[in-house]
Amino acid sequence: MKIREKTKIDDLLNTYPFLLDFFISKSPHFEKLKNPVMRKTMGKVASLSMVASIGKLNLEDLIREIAKEIERKTGQKVEADYEERPLTREQREEVLKGIIRDLHKGEDMGKLKQRFQELLKDVSPSEIASMEQKLIAEGLPESEVKRLCDVHVAIFKEALERHEISGAPPGHPVHTFMKENRAAEAILDRLDEILDKITGTDDPEALEKYRDQIDKLLEELSPIHIHYLRKENQLFPLLEEHDISGPSQVMWAIHDDIRGLLKKTKEQLVQGKDGALIKDLKELVSSIREMIYKEEHILYPMALETLSDNEWFRVRQGEEEIGYAWVRPEAEWTPEEKEEAPAPPPGEEKIRLNTGYITRDLLDLMLSRLPVDITLVDEEDRVAYYSKGEERIFPRSPAIIGRKVQRCHPPDSVHVVEKILSSFRDESKDVAEFWIQLRGRMIYIRYFALRDSGGNYKGCLEVSQDITDLKKLEGQKRLLEWE
Repeated sequence: MKIREKTKIDDLLNTYPFLLDFFISKSPHFEKLKNPVMRKTMGKVASLSMVASIGKLNLEDLIREIAKEIERKTGQKVEADYEERPLTREQREEVLKGIIRDLHKGEDMGKLKQRFQELLKDVSPSEIASMEQKLIAEGLPESEVKRLCDVHVAIFKEALERHEISGAPPGHPVHTFMKENRAAEAILDRLDEILDKITGTDDPEALEKYRDQIDKLLEELSPIHIHYLRKENQLFPLLEEHDISGPSQVMWAIHDDIRGLLKKTKEQLVQGKDGALIKDLKELVSSIREMIYKEEHILYPMALETLSDNEWFRVRQGEEEIGYAWVRPEAEWTPEEKEEAPAPPPGEEKIRLNTGYITRDLLDLMLSRLPVDITLVDEEDRVAYYSKGEERIFPRSPAIIGRKVQRCHPPDSVHVVEKILSSFRDESKDVAEFWIQLRGRMIYIRYFALRDSGGNYKGCLEVSQDITDLKKLEGQKRLLEWE
């Protein structure tokens, strides 16, 4: 019997009844074949092509596996007629997603790796990113993707390593990220050397000999926080504009785990919890190395494939504000052709600011909700604006708009106001601050000089804040503790 895509399922089961169990093992959809009526009706018209479609199976793989099953059960070789065709990107993603789902169900890692190697000869970093995105969109919790992220990479590692890591010119954000990774690895290598000496000896004092070195190296490793900050605040937002958020959300969670582990390890070193210290130090080194691998084999190649040069320039423009870990960009980098700044999204007219856009109404709401009172005085010393919050510390009314600020103060304090404004104008001062007791509350008052990019005086900002309750704060209350 020759097996081909047009072979009817009923003919196949009449000749080889044992294939019923084979089909059921492939998909729960085929449980219906146990019903004799279904076999005699649908089985006579359903071809292997239809069966593969119903069971969401690859047709060529199905035909090949049927032939192998017949040979295994009967010793008889059958002719399998199929055309080898490369899987489409969508088909590869479905296979990848199936492997990951089975991984989360607890299937054997060795079998899954073998299945991956057999079914997918090649896979790109962007496909792995797309797969994680779709798994999250389909309901797999991010926490689950994060929990087994290292296992995902272990399964895909060989395929990923067949892809060259795309380079970027000096000054390009990816070039700087990778330079930072090399600096981090140098610190990790030194920690590994110490760990080898500590764990490879019976000397109970071994750790004590290296305690100061470990402390110094952990401090040297601390700037990795800035490396992660640039990813979170510069790179991830641009990927999200392309609807790529799954990998970044998973990575951000792992960043926080690494930050927490670094802090915990430092505390254990101080507290003398040596047993836990060695265990957590090994985990810290391993976690950072795994993150470097994921960055350079998944995140950066996928991002380079996705973002345009002008988008990378947007990433580059914000890096200075956040800072760098261990190194700085080797050169200035700009795209060959710069695009105009992106236009505001459609809708209500927006005011363009240095770092974004905002509508007039939203700006008004934002300023009125700040937990401070704001009064803006222009370069001619006239009141130009005041925030209208629910509970102002000092009363204001529309009548003061356009009024000289000197006339808004009692006569006995006008000379101080003049002195502050003069010091702002001659650049001898930038800030003036005071604190007073008012109706049993502690009020903190600050004046800030406003200057443009050329250093020209443009006015003064008064900020008043009730800090009575702030002074009582102790310890910490983290975001995750909010109710």
